[in-house]
Amino acid sequence: MLRHALDHELLGTAQPVAGFLDTEGIRDTVHALHTAFEPVPDVLHTFAVKASSLVPVLRLLADLGMGCEVASPGEMRLALDAGCAPSRIVLDSPAKTREEITEALARGIALNADNFDELDRIDALRPADCASVIGLRVNPQVGGGSIGAMSTATKTSKFGVALRDEGGRERVHQAFAERPWLTRLHAHVGSQGCPLELIAEGIAETYRLAEEINARLGRRQITSLDIGGGLPVNFADDTVRPTYDDYVDALRTAVPGLFEGRYGLVTEFGRSLLAKNGFIAARVEYAKTSGGRRIAVTHAGAQTATRTVLMPGSWPLRVGAFDAHGHPKSGAPEVQDVAGPCCFAGDVVAEARELPPLEEGDFVVLYDTGAYYFSTPWAYNSLPRPGVHGYALDDAAVRCVPVRDAQTLDEIAAESGAHHADGLLGLAPEPVGV
Repeated sequence: MLRHALDHELLGTAQPVAGFLDTEGIRDTVHALHTAFEPVPDVLHTFAVKASSLVPVLRLLADLGMGCEVASPGEMRLALDAGCAPSRIVLDSPAKTREEITEALARGIALNADNFDELDRIDALRPADCASVIGLRVNPQVGGGSIGAMSTATKTSKFGVALRDEGGRERVHQAFAERPWLTRLHAHVGSQGCPLELIAEGIAETYRLAEEINARLGRRQITSLDIGGGLPVNFADDTVRPTYDDYVDALRTAVPGLFEGRYGLVTEFGRSLLAKNGFIAARVEYAKTSGGRRIAVTHAGAQTATRTVLMPGSWPLRVGAFDAHGHPKSGAPEVQDVAGPCCFAGDVVAEARELPPLEEGDFVVLYDTGAYYFSTPWAYNSLPRPGVHGYALDDAAVRCVPVRDAQTLDEIAAESGAHHADGLLGLAPEPVGV
């Protein structure tokens, strides 16, 4: 694929960094998800749009039977533009405005309230003929994984109603008793760094709460459980682990009743669907030495690998070295850093890696970056957003299509207020008469 990109000028001196998505890999991963959950009679698999906020990606996933989980007005718009049916969209956000709630309810989009005050807003805004499935997010407070920022079921998490806080569980019971239209429970324990056992424990606690509520009400009011997503991704090598089958096995062990059909299920996977189906390629602009260590300065840094640069211990990436023609580099490995173009010292994607010596005109590939990386770039230093391309391999031939065009300097200027360039000058003090 890299040689095809170079031959067709999708990557090179004019476009020194780009993202690539393997569409057949995405299809296979979605199929694996659906297959793992086949025993569940009623399940809606949604894709967490934040993991790849690109309309063509969402359109492909919708065509493969996925819905969309959205967490902002922008993500809701992208899901709708991608052709996702409102009934297959779930709105999750801890800061929904009244306007967002009103639009979701008017369209029949499902939503999970994050707190009791949000339920009060829904009480006031919900139309009598509302078709939206409405749930309440709870925090089972089962603890965190190895990456605190990715753990959403800690004691003080900002998400959901804390079940183990004094009076929390009873208030949840009361909220459902007062609102017969409240029919779903939602919980999400976390993603990267969270072991399957921890994720399953949080879902088991949510399942037990649903059973409690229905039993106390004497009716089957809660009809579905949104169990979130968050399957960790293995960034160490090409192996997919854990698999969706592993995840289902963990759920069967912790919550066997989940598969008995009493509750419909909603999932919200993101990273695990796309990470291994995409990569970033970037040109080496300079090779230098500092303190006796070789440094390859490339065009892929914090602007497109933000998490890896800012939290390298939690988000390490594998790096491949290729020559100017897209062939794997040869030569004795040498310890070197792979740095990015951003103007701060910490913009290093890989530190002290053993790679064949990189030189000007070579290319590096950052593997497992199909989710979050090139789809949600950081505008640091006003660096342009990279182009993104989808590809498929047919009998050794490569077919490639655009997903997102590379950002132009004119577009950067427009986003930076160029049309209002003289705006602040108009606030100069009025001249004082003599």
